[in-house]
Amino acid sequence: MYDQEERNQYLNKMIEKIRTSEYVEGIVQIGSGVIGFTDEISDVDLMVASTEINNSQIAKDVIKGFFKELNPIYIKEKQFSKEIFLLIVILENKLEFNVSIVPRELLSVKSPLWKVVDDKTGLVTEKMIDENEKFENEPVKYEAGFDVPFEFVYCAIGVGKALKRNNLIYALGMLETMRTYTLYIQAMNENKKLHQFKAYDTLSPSFIQDFLKTYPEKINVESLGCVSKDLIRLFEAVLKKNSLYTMHDDLQRLLEKSFV
Repeated sequence: MYDQEERNQYLNKMIEKIRTSEYVEGIVQIGSGVIGFTDEISDVDLMVASTEINNSQIAKDVIKGFFKELNPIYIKEKQFSKEIFLLIVILENKLEFNVSIVPRELLSVKSPLWKVVDDKTGLVTEKMIDENEKFENEPVKYEAGFDVPFEFVYCAIGVGKALKRNNLIYALGMLETMRTYTLYIQAMNENKKLHQFKAYDTLSPSFIQDFLKTYPEKINVESLGCVSKDLIRLFEAVLKKNSLYTMHDDLQRLLEKSFV
């Protein structure tokens, strides 16, 4: 494990290394570390801007080489488009770096937690300020992009069918998806940073208490049926407080029939 000082040493070391690459125009720190890491096991999140739209892959390879010098346990590489990459690096002491490599033209702001830690031209800062203004002016900053109430109800229908078939494994899976939708709405209600949100322990204590009650003590049809109804009631309660999503009457009737 690592302490705060050790994490800062690794962070500063990697910033200094990454900034030396001719393919890197700037570095943006994102996530909780911007205002002070949540705790001693928080990850380090960076967004690296490549100098040109066509050389982000080269920049990714160079950055990956820098991290290999640290002798990590594992490096996972992901590609989201032709120009956008992500490196997940886990060091021997379990410290995790999440480094996205993005052409400067494609930089975006998905939460208010960001700060430019290196900028060779000033254009990275300019781009982030422009993107942040767009982010701040969006009426809904964290919309899921799909109909959350409908998806919740559809899962509830799936649970009802699964329990009638005694398919407990499928029912458990659908219940977990329903819990995810419930967490999303509650986090939105509390104005949490929904992008990659994990700090569920910061949610309302009363909500956490009610949420944990939706886990069954026994795995059988009767027990899963009971917690399903508890989860539905909890979802309905948090949905009533939400300004974006609503449960329309026809969808409500469908939900009421999900266990009939």
